[in-house]
Amino acid sequence: MKMKARTLFAPVAAAILGVAIQGATAPGVSAEVTLESIKAAGKISVGFANEAPYGHMTADGVLTGEAPEVARVVFSSLGEVELEAVLTEFGSLIPGLKAGRFDMISAGMYILPKRCKEIDFSNPTLGLGQGMVVAAGNPKGIHSFEDIANNPDATIVVVAGGVERDYARKTGIPDDQVLVVPDFPTATASIQTGRGDALALTALSAQNVIDTANDPSIERARPFTDPVIDGKVARGYSGYGFRKEDTELRDFFNQELAKYIGTPEHLALIGPFGFTESELPGDKTAEQLCAGE
Repeated sequence: MKMKARTLFAPVAAAILGVAIQGATAPGVSAEVTLESIKAAGKISVGFANEAPYGHMTADGVLTGEAPEVARVVFSSLGEVELEAVLTEFGSLIPGLKAGRFDMISAGMYILPKRCKEIDFSNPTLGLGQGMVVAAGNPKGIHSFEDIANNPDATIVVVAGGVERDYARKTGIPDDQVLVVPDFPTATASIQTGRGDALALTALSAQNVIDTANDPSIERARPFTDPVIDGKVARGYSGYGFRKEDTELRDFFNQELAKYIGTPEHLALIGPFGFTESELPGDKTAEQLCAGE
């Protein structure tokens, strides 16, 4: 009998969760948001999971990354609008949004049919492939999800709530070879300490882990082959999350995105985060992605 996927909770996770709970219970977060309420308040609360380069807090307390910076451009058409950051574990972003703890998810979240049943999404801003972080020298020769499925001694590390958990299932990785962690610092530490053999992330997140850690004991798995999911090479498309009732906000956001995505100004904004024209979403829409297309 296969064991259930393991879950690792570290002290750093508890610290992050404490910040998330503090933000989640802050007074004044409305259960519904309109463009008028955003204008009147001069701010909107956004949930993020501290994952560079999508949405993260700098050392001096500034929310940045691809998603928050694009959101600032979108909201600039309303005047001065501050993004009020609420730090939340990735797996708690959708429950937190639905509970009214913040008004929008700004975290590079993939648009998936099962998520679309719970919340609405903007049209995508990015289209991304996968990557993995392994121990230096890649001692177990991991270059794909399938390599882990074919090696009973290999363990994959995934962040709770991430699409990589589904990818592991669909590529045949048994549950007892999956280590589920609550956040990205814990995920990195799992490879550094040998708790896991390969950390599965988007390609750019994997590179960011390497750049940020600056640790010779870990490296990117190269070459790497993207998983084939339901007969198609996996490519994830990320967007912003909204509550089902906030259709005015979602529609406004999509209108402004359509004017901005792919422009020279947009490419100049996302370039410092490692994104290029190759990561643009093309003509994909949230409607198509929610339908599994």
